Amino acid sequence: MSILNVQNLSHGFGDRAIFNNVSFRLLKGEHIGLIGANGEGKSTFMNIITGKLQPDEGKVEWAKNVRVGYLDQHAILSKGLTIRDVLKSAFQYLFDLEAEMNALFGKMGDVSPEELEVLLEETGTIQDLLNNNDFYMIDAKVEEVARGLGLDEIGLERDVHDLSGGQRTKVLLAKLLLEKPDILLLDEPTNYLDEQHIEWLKRYLQNYENAFILISHDIPFLNSVINLIYHMNNQELTRYVGDYDNFLSIYEMKKQQLEAAYKKQQQEIADLKDFVARNKARVATRNMAMSRQKKLDKMDVIELAPEKPKPEFHFKEARTAGRIIFETKDLVIGYNEPLSKPLNLTMERGQKISLIGANGIGKTTLLRSILGEITPVSGSVDLGDNLFIGYFEQEIKTANYNTCIEEIWNEFPSFTQYEVRSALAKCGLTTKHIESKVEVLSGGEKAKVRFCKLINKETNVLVLDEPTNHLDVDAKEELKRALKAYRGSILLISHEPDFYRDIVTDVWNCETWTTKVF
Repeated sequence: MSILNVQNLSHGFGDRAIFNNVSFRLLKGEHIGLIGANGEGKSTFMNIITGKLQPDEGKVEWAKNVRVGYLDQHAILSKGLTIRDVLKSAFQYLFDLEAEMNALFGKMGDVSPEELEVLLEETGTIQDLLNNNDFYMIDAKVEEVARGLGLDEIGLERDVHDLSGGQRTKVLLAKLLLEKPDILLLDEPTNYLDEQHIEWLKRYLQNYENAFILISHDIPFLNSVINLIYHMNNQELTRYVGDYDNFLSIYEMKKQQLEAAYKKQQQEIADLKDFVARNKARVATRNMAMSRQKKLDKMDVIELAPEKPKPEFHFKEARTAGRIIFETKDLVIGYNEPLSKPLNLTMERGQKISLIGANGIGKTTLLRSILGEITPVSGSVDLGDNLFIGYFEQEIKTANYNTCIEEIWNEFPSFTQYEVRSALAKCGLTTKHIESKVEVLSGGEKAKVRFCKLINKETNVLVLDEPTNHLDVDAKEELKRALKAYRGSILLISHEPDFYRDIVTDVWNCETWTTKVF
């Protein structure tokens, strides 16, 4: 049964086309991975099918009575609600049914025997609905999903207004999973989850009997949960059966076949044009030349899509740092309350360290305390000599209405316009992206602009907080190569072992020193 039909969809922003005559059909129970490079329109597609954005052309039709669940990171969570309140609101329709049933019970004392019969039948139907939807096990379900995503560690009685962006996203994801809609729409759900909770979500989606569409650049995660790939590329949407690895082999084979056919046709076109040019003026061969010209005119010319710019990250390296990068003495990190035991940590020149552990235990807080951006609860941090530090923050929350060119020029005023454009292009951004405002870019494109600033600054220490969030596969691979080649020191937070394992010399598990006080 078809849940969603998208027909002849076209959409663009200004003179930048995103989709051209795209059609898509979703069947019951399909587990779809929606993939494509940054800026190809994956999130735009989600916004169109959920009605948040009206397409320029085309139709979006949902089957009747389909419940759609969308992980919307901009949803408002009201102050005064606890995490438990928000999670239980996933079952609001059942609480409404219970209230309706209780109201019917209240009427039973004042009605005739015939009316009583009708009311008993109605309450019986509602009771069956409540039983079939596990209404009396809601608390157990809430506890199970909260535990799976680590919300129990934050505290279910905590006010949602006090949560960080990552914790908030976890709450919205948990509520969505509890709603168990006919179709789940998930846009990079692993960005704010640590390894343990990604593993839990993986098992959940593997056993999910309803349909879902998943956008993710975490390929091992994607491969483990989907059975269909839709590839968004050059304003088209193409369907592939199987996982990402299967898509990649078929896509490469089709690409090679198209390139071979293109070369063969270009040779044939050149031969035909040459024959026409040499023979059209001669009476004896004019007819043959005209025949070949007709063949040329009727030919369905193969066109190759323009190659997407692939990012090149080459970090500029400053002069060598001193032997010690930083030392902490009885450092206790936190804001109003301590998040750690007293820490005595040392990082030496040349070390590449990954900080791992559950979300919310203070990994980012530790980075910011070391950098001096926040004051520790107690203890001290001593930074070494000759440090040139480059910091990549996990999220930039403020809206940015500069164009990409202005953003780089503000940072490097001595650059010529050519150098600014060239620097952005090397990070995988096209001319249209380069001239756009940062605010209208996708998450991955925004990250590439920030990397452009980082790689053009001379550094000998890189401090990177979840640098792979939102990055597409090509950018992630190039970043991994660049960090392996980097001769300075690296302090990195990442929830992707496949990314950090080959880069780092040391792994620090922050769960060993957290107080888990929230």
